Amino acid sequence: MIKKLLLLLILFFQTIGFSQNPALSENASVSIFTCGRGNELYSTFGHTAIRIKDSINNLDVVYNYGAFDFRTENFYLKFVKGDLQYFINATSYEDFIFEYQSDNREVIEQTLSFPLAKKQELFELLNASLYSEERNYTYKFIDRNCTTMVVDKINAIVGQKLIEKVDDKSISYRELLYPYFDNHFYYKLGINIIFGAKTDVKAEKLFLPIELLNSLDKAKIESKPLVVKKETLIKGAELTSSFSFINSIYFIALILLVIALINNKYVSLSYLFLSGLLGIFLCLVGLYSEHKEVLWNYNALLFNPIYIILGFLGSTWFRKMANVCFAMTLVYIAIMIGKPHLPLMIPFILANNYILLKLLKRNKKLEPSI
Repeated sequence: MIKKLLLLLILFFQTIGFSQNPALSENASVSIFTCGRGNELYSTFGHTAIRIKDSINNLDVVYNYGAFDFRTENFYLKFVKGDLQYFINATSYEDFIFEYQSDNREVIEQTLSFPLAKKQELFELLNASLYSEERNYTYKFIDRNCTTMVVDKINAIVGQKLIEKVDDKSISYRELLYPYFDNHFYYKLGINIIFGAKTDVKAEKLFLPIELLNSLDKAKIESKPLVVKKETLIKGAELTSSFSFINSIYFIALILLVIALINNKYVSLSYLFLSGLLGIFLCLVGLYSEHKEVLWNYNALLFNPIYIILGFLGSTWFRKMANVCFAMTLVYIAIMIGKPHLPLMIPFILANNYILLKLLKRNKKLEPSI
């Protein structure tokens, strides 16, 4: 009980301290943390945070726009729909660093060259977000996340678009993100199936932590480098992966090969039925979700919703619908040329069409002779 009361008192006085926004001293510094990637899916792309330090005021706080609550009601539905609320929180430098040391993740600090007035303005802006309705924001994978929020805050106090993307803008978002899932095959497969055409446009928006780090290195303020000091606080461990047959495209290809070679009509129709259900999901999630990344999903041409009805059609209509499916697969292959995830989809292309062709031949044998 006493510990709980002490914790409440600490939080109370901490809140008062922040709400009063003390005047920063000349010794105050503003820096950006770029945190390395982790093994969990939510940490796949790394993280961005802002540190404000002032030894005179005994202040060393890290502001983090990447907080979310797994206990949120209907968490996964909200995430899929695109209205999941993220929020900003503030922690001590020691607590923040301890967490990343525990996870053995890299932390790079870039100290920014801001005049004292701008440091104070940023400090007050962050605290205003922390203790107001601005604390929560609707997360968007590309358009609004922990990195874009930091960029927006810094650009806001400068009054111009100081930080702009310097990395390659000629590649697509899908190409940019593809290597991040090298250690997570099933995440890579699933995400590339659910991502639609919107992720194939040029990646012109700065939204990844490593992109912000590179952009800060090149940014200038009043013709001088914005970053006055760059330091690796935690070296971290490199993400390594060992080959696993089960966690690879070869395992998926083997399963599909077995299904394709089983000479059973009901197994073949059941597989196509499940593929059709996936296609319906891809179509519906594009209508349901506010994430633009899942819009106009051409993978529904491969996991064709028409597959669902094939088992209920007579021979004439089966042949007609099968030909429609073959034609749609050709369109899909044409769209996929040059896409990074084509190798992931080749086993499904071959399996779906082989199974469909086998069913079509079986259907012709059963047609009555004239």
